Amino acid sequence: MKILALNGSLRARSSNGAVLRSALALTDAVSTVADIGALPHFNPDLDGVDSAPPAPVAALRRAVAEADAVLVVSPEYAHGVPGVLKNALDWLVSSAEFLGKPTAVLTASPSPTGAAYAHEQLRETLRMMSADVLPDACRNLIAISPKTDPATGTVTDPAALQELRTAMAALCGTQVA
Repeated sequence: MKILALNGSLRARSSNGAVLRSALALTDAVSTVADIGALPHFNPDLDGVDSAPPAPVAALRRAVAEADAVLVVSPEYAHGVPGVLKNALDWLVSSAEFLGKPTAVLTASPSPTGAAYAHEQLRETLRMMSADVLPDACRNLIAISPKTDPATGTVTDPAALQELRTAMAALCGTQVA
C-alpha cells in the first residue's frame, strides 16, 4: 500500500508533524509526505483548458493519483483549516485524483477541544471532493502538546498512540503495530 500524507503545518517541529510521523510509523505502507508549501497560490487561470498546471501542482496531483490512500494531518488556525492545506486542496478540487480515494483526517491541537472546527471542515471539503473519508480513520487529538516528545518529534502518550493505531488500521484496512 502507498500512502500520501498532507501536513497542514509547515513548522519543522510541530505537534502535527509528530502526529504524522507517529501515524506513518505504525504501518508498513510505503509513504510520502507531499511538499504543499511549494505550491503557488491557487489561481484557476493557471490551470485552464489550454494550459498545463504549474509543476508543483502537477506533481501533487500525480502523487495523489499514484497513492492508494491519503492521510491528511492538520492543526487548526482561528477555528479553521490552515491556508497552506486549503490551498493544496483547492488545487485538487477540479481534478479527479481524490475520487473514491480512501482518506484519513487526523487533527491535533494543544486546545482541550482539539482542532474540532478544522476537523469537520476538512472532512466536509474532502467529501465534497469525492474522497472516501473513512470515519474510523478520522481522529481529533486534544491537548496534544504534552503527548509528544519534542526531542524525538513523535507522539509518546499511549492513549494517543492507540487512537493513531486505530485510525491507521482503518485507513490501511489491516492491523497495524
